[in-house]
Amino acid sequence: MNCISGTQIQMQDHSHLPGFAGFGGWTVAKLLAILASAFVAACSAPAAESGASQAIKERIYGVDYRVRPDISRGGAYVKLRISQSDRLLRELSMPLEANMISDIGGDGQISIDDERIRWVPPADGGELRWFATINHLRGSNSYDAFIGDDWALFRAEDVIPPTATRTLKRSVSRTRLMFDLPDGWAAVTEYFRRSNVFNVSNPDRRFDRPTGWIVLGELGVRHENIAGVRVIVAAPVDQAFRRTDILAMLNWTLPDLVRLLPGFPKRLTIVGAGDPMWHGGLSAPRSFYVHADRPLISENGTSTIMHEAIHTGLGTSAVTGADWIVEGLAEYYSLEILRRSGTISEKRYRTAFSKLESWGKDAKSLCADPSTGEVTARAVTILAGLNDEIRRKSDRKHDLDDVVRSVAGSQDKVSIWLLRKIVADLTDSESKVLSDKDLNNCEN
Repeated sequence: MNCISGTQIQMQDHSHLPGFAGFGGWTVAKLLAILASAFVAACSAPAAESGASQAIKERIYGVDYRVRPDISRGGAYVKLRISQSDRLLRELSMPLEANMISDIGGDGQISIDDERIRWVPPADGGELRWFATINHLRGSNSYDAFIGDDWALFRAEDVIPPTATRTLKRSVSRTRLMFDLPDGWAAVTEYFRRSNVFNVSNPDRRFDRPTGWIVLGELGVRHENIAGVRVIVAAPVDQAFRRTDILAMLNWTLPDLVRLLPGFPKRLTIVGAGDPMWHGGLSAPRSFYVHADRPLISENGTSTIMHEAIHTGLGTSAVTGADWIVEGLAEYYSLEILRRSGTISEKRYRTAFSKLESWGKDAKSLCADPSTGEVTARAVTILAGLNDEIRRKSDRKHDLDDVVRSVAGSQDKVSIWLLRKIVADLTDSESKVLSDKDLNNCEN
């Protein structure tokens, strides 16, 4: 509709002319008056809506992270560049872990107190720089973050600490991650990329900080779309990492996992390497790491790949003393998804549960953090009993699947209190399986 500003609309009654009859008692003049009112309202509405839209429009500032690995120092130099106007980002702070962050410098005001870096950037933007040590031992002789001559494997938080910000109201970042790499090296992260630029986006946050696993070096990469999920499997080329085998396993199992957890990430990045990395698996947002020597399915019927994939789908952590719930769910469903997908037989499934039940009897308490070994095995047995209890009390309308979906969709950390509440909502009664006595007096 074209609206002409400043023009008066003059209406004339032509009902006396041939062909201009009234409509059900309505004169043409009245009808034209109504149309004129609608015309004026339509012309004025966009201006009002535009003003309202402008009033709530987000203020955007640019955030660029540039990471340059330094093999000789066992870490990486990081530059954080802010592009803004009107001092949208007022202050940024990060924890200063001992022996991990050093060589701090940049524009604006920088202070270090209470083991935190506080930065007030210039009004029109500026740069903050630091060096982050990557090499980090997990145990006596293995690493959960490592950089060597040919490759590096670490989580984004190892070089870019968790960040708190103070901004002008309705300010949001547009964040990019870039790498300055040695010749022949490439990078794989949890993010989609264009050339050497990874666009970092987290709709739940107003300040987007890179997260997830990162692998750098001369890489072998395989990728595939499975059950609506873009799966990327990457590892250094000189590591015996079974990329295609992992994709094959996920082709069997991921459809059932996505049906269990409809909110499963649309992109899953799996990275790995051999020694000196830690011999296990570790999850992070939309990504996980697994050691090259870990079998797809262990002799006891469990799977590190599925365990970490479920952690990634759950996307949650536990309060102190409740890690057994998160680890138990991951181990329980690693077996359950293998069974549902036909990857293991019903007999092998039952045998695996029987072994976990025997192992779990050695657990003296469920409250250990982190939950490992016999504690996690005991948790699997409790969750199996909880599944039976929910099915019985709800006349088979609900089961543990409904619990795990509620846990995955919760904004709260997992706790025994949250678990009891979910079960009570499903069954209209308190759970006997989750009584303090059955939980070895674990009070959290």
